[in-house]
Order: sequence, then C-alpha cells, then structure tokens
Amino acid sequence: MSFDRRAFRNALGCFATGITVVTTANDAGEPFGLTANSFSSVSLDPPLVLFCLARSSNALDAFTASGRFAVNVLAETQRDLSVRFSTAIGDRWDGVEWEAWETGAPILKGCLASLDCTTEAVHDGGDHVILVGRVKRLSSLADGKPLLYYKGDYARVEE
Repeated sequence: MSFDRRAFRNALGCFATGITVVTTANDAGEPFGLTANSFSSVSLDPPLVLFCLARSSNALDAFTASGRFAVNVLAETQRDLSVRFSTAIGDRWDGVEWEAWETGAPILKGCLASLDCTTEAVHDGGDHVILVGRVKRLSSLADGKPLLYYKGDYARVEE
C-alpha cells in the first residue's frame, strides 16, 4: 500500500454519512445497541440493508447470535443518543425510550426512520463483519433532518 491507515481514514471521512443506532436483544430480552455510520441499503426486492460491526465490539456475539437487529436512523436532535451508544458509559439504556416490534430488537423513539430486520447473512469484512438484514417492518417521519458525520465530526444539513 502506498498510504497509511490515517490517510485511508481521512479519505473515507470525506464521505458524509448518516448516523444510526443499531440494536438487538438476546434470547432473554436484554437490549444491546451501538452507534454506527456503516449502514447502507442493499436491495429493494427483497428489502435488504446492511451494517458493519467491528470484530472487537463487545456486542459482536449478541448481534451474530440473535438473528435480528434494528436500524434506528438518528435525527439531528438526537446527538445525545449517538454519543451515548458510542461510548462505554454506565447503562446505555437508562432513560432511553424504546419499544419492540416483530423481531424484538429495540426501536428507539423519535428517530427519522427505524427498520426492524431479521439477519439474512453475515459476511467477512476484514476487521469487521457485514450483517445483512431483511426488513420486516419500518417507519419513517415525513419531516426532520438527519444527524450527519463528516471528516470525524458531526455535521448538519444547511438550507
């Protein structure tokens, strides 16, 4: 390679992304969640999405074993949720309003969109795994702006 890891990260940071909190629950109903910007649509028919999860994540086993996950697309007013689910602070779920739909994965209240998924496939992705999910139920708001990530920091959509 003619570039180092930092140069690679800097180049990738030029691509603005939305921010999600991806959630799951184990068989006992215990919720797990983490902030992720590595989310993408895959297919309209069937309805498939994906997200990438670091192999070093403490939640890796929960996500790969559960067979389900939800993607919660954050609104610009939900920066606190992004921070909460991206850091190792106490109980991430304390005071967070959520509900469970068909799969049992937590659906966070007030998000721009939420997608309830069953795991369709898990693929190798280097230091990450790629989880592909089949969307079983969704919701989205007609109004609102996304919380964005750009060049290593939060960003906003300006009009």
